[in-house]
Amino acid sequence: MNIAIVQDEIVRRGGAEQVVLSFHNAFPDAPIYTLNYNPETSYPEFKLCNIKTSWFGKYIKSEKNLKRFFFPFGILAMKQLYLKGFDVILQSTTHCAKYIKTDPNTIVITYCHTPFRLVWNPDSYAEISNSNSLKRKLVNLVINRLKIFDKQSALRTDYFLTNSKTVVPRIEEAYQPPMGVTVINPSVKCDNFYVSDKVGDYYLVVSRFEYYKKVDLVIETFNLMPDKKLIVVGKGSREKELKELAGENVTFLSGQSAKELADLYANCKAFIFPQLEDYGITPLEANASGRPVIAYGKGGVLDTMIPLKDDASKATAVLFPKQNTDALKHAIETFEVSNFDPQFIRQHAETFDDTCFVKKIRDFVGEKFISHQNKSVIVNEL
Repeated sequence: MNIAIVQDEIVRRGGAEQVVLSFHNAFPDAPIYTLNYNPETSYPEFKLCNIKTSWFGKYIKSEKNLKRFFFPFGILAMKQLYLKGFDVILQSTTHCAKYIKTDPNTIVITYCHTPFRLVWNPDSYAEISNSNSLKRKLVNLVINRLKIFDKQSALRTDYFLTNSKTVVPRIEEAYQPPMGVTVINPSVKCDNFYVSDKVGDYYLVVSRFEYYKKVDLVIETFNLMPDKKLIVVGKGSREKELKELAGENVTFLSGQSAKELADLYANCKAFIFPQLEDYGITPLEANASGRPVIAYGKGGVLDTMIPLKDDASKATAVLFPKQNTDALKHAIETFEVSNFDPQFIRQHAETFDDTCFVKKIRDFVGEKFISHQNKSVIVNEL
């Protein structure tokens, strides 16, 4: 079976990039095609992979310039990327990976993290939802054209996979996949984390500093609780704004090594996850460290967390119902009077370990490849 992996772009460290590394573990000989690649800003494991970029990637390396020139150059570059001679294309995408060209008989399996957010949920971007009427009209013109193209490109997919039950109806609404959507939850690399005998005196957030990540909600809540410490790890477009918002009990860190990040996870009181995510790897990383999660109770966490009901020793998270300071503050107070079991939490995380995900992906791809081969034999015999 000759297989290729396709990823939108590889310029950052995030959940989609971790999924691609798991794809690589499943199929280590498969080349990885992508719009552009920056070895310095993504996971170091990619340096051991056979990565091939579009012509766009020869000129654009940074995430900032990717966003600046994606329209129209990034889209054009992926449209011109023709992957010939492969039996299977395994795509990891939210936007442009599915724009590639393939041979007619190639099996295309698309792991869709969510339909192209800019096209199908533009109001999730603050700069669009807060734009004036003229700008919004211009944006809508572009979005409407992109929506048509995005849907046409999705028709090349034979089988859709996704990361959580939350995303399934979005894919069904956007693309109407004839074969339905299969959920295979992404993995956490449990070996990268450990359970500590000693827990520190701080809560932890690990996130990019973007509008929908709601890091400001956590900071505002801790501003109301100056006796509690918060460590925020990350960077992004809202960094200056968030630092100006934070009180003295909030510490910002960035550029942590894998070991330093594992130490922060292992020694935090609890991990806070305030955003609505399609999936979310970081709560599982906290669980792999034996630490409970305080999370907004919608989205992918419903696939991965065991919410506190009566017995904290059989739970992995406290979920709060609304994204406001009162709800988060109440969840933190609930956590502080609950007795979670670090070993139970770690064992739960191990059910999402990378070895499980890799096996499920291998089995799915192998099954579909054999099925198509059998169909071809039947057709040839007729």
